[in-house]
Amino acid sequence: MVWLEVETKIKLRKDEVPALREKILKIAKFVKKGRKGDDYFAIRRFRKNKYPKKAFRIRATKDEFEVNFKKWLRKHWTKDIVVKQEFEFKLKGKEEVEDLLALFRDLGFREWMKKIKDNETYLYKKDKRLEIEINKVKHLGYFIEMQYLCKLRELEKARKRIREALKLLGIKQEQINNTGYTKMLWDKGISDRRYWIK
Repeated sequence: MVWLEVETKIKLRKDEVPALREKILKIAKFVKKGRKGDDYFAIRRFRKNKYPKKAFRIRATKDEFEVNFKKWLRKHWTKDIVVKQEFEFKLKGKEEVEDLLALFRDLGFREWMKKIKDNETYLYKKDKRLEIEINKVKHLGYFIEMQYLCKLRELEKARKRIREALKLLGIKQEQINNTGYTKMLWDKGISDRRYWIK
């Protein structure tokens, strides 16, 4: 199923995290804590030393693999919120992953980057479709990420909920940085390729 991922991201200093966690607990319920390791694959042969235009990720979970790719929908962006079309499907075993990777390698995709993220997930009490995460991204530091998955007809509702939560947490427009994590890592020259899926 195709969803719109409506989101915003705020960079934090480590010393800001405890106070913001307390504020989040007043408006959202803690759901889970975990670590996400994402392996990214991209077409780079026509963009030597440039940030890839096309990429997908594979995330290994406890008992399956999630394949995910996103299409940026810039026409729906605002100063504070970005919108992407999200495509995701699951694979049951490593053999299926290897078959898929063989196909994508033949199409020109290559191992590109690894992103490791420790996160705490909370659900907004007024609307459980709004996830609020405190993330610690390896090499990048701490972030709050708010994400609402919806259909196009619900886009305004999603923006409204995110802005409502930002206001309740006392987060100002100038604190928002919606640069993608992979772009931040790329700009720092970090790819961490030694962690590829085994």
